[in-house]
Amino acid sequence: MGADTAKPLRLFYALWPDESTRAALMRLQAPLQGRKTSPQNFHITLAFLGAQPAALLPALQAILDCLPEPDFALILDSIGYFNRHRIAWAGVRDVPEKLCMLQRVLIRELVQHDILPDMQSSFKPHVTLARDAPAPLDISFEPIRWQANRIALVHSVTEATGVLYRILASRQPWIGSQR
Repeated sequence: MGADTAKPLRLFYALWPDESTRAALMRLQAPLQGRKTSPQNFHITLAFLGAQPAALLPALQAILDCLPEPDFALILDSIGYFNRHRIAWAGVRDVPEKLCMLQRVLIRELVQHDILPDMQSSFKPHVTLARDAPAPLDISFEPIRWQANRIALVHSVTEATGVLYRILASRQPWIGSQR
């Protein structure tokens, strides 16, 4: 997790999809208009931290390590739109209690470490599919089942080609003898 310690990092915690979920989201995204999110950037934000000093990375890693293991199913079964920012997204109608609990524990841990996440709006789990988009037409699609089992600490980097999300650390449950 090396980084230039003098420069603040734009950070967030997120659920990170597996490849089959990413592929299903790409198919759902295909008919949408606007500036499409790179499939490598698909995620559900749990807590946006904004610009933080790199010196906080060890504490942020420790917080990640103490969170409950993310291991629950999400059913992405709706398309939505945020008018203010013109964002088309995929979301869940019935948010699992395990997801809400994970997000609450994360926020509590951050606050206990005097790290204040951006709490401008209530938690609405979604995957951004397109920005600067018109409201999506009524799209019929097969719900996407996402076995959410990977939580990541992510660095948002703006490059000439666009925004790139770099995973600094992640956590997922043990699968057999592999970590």
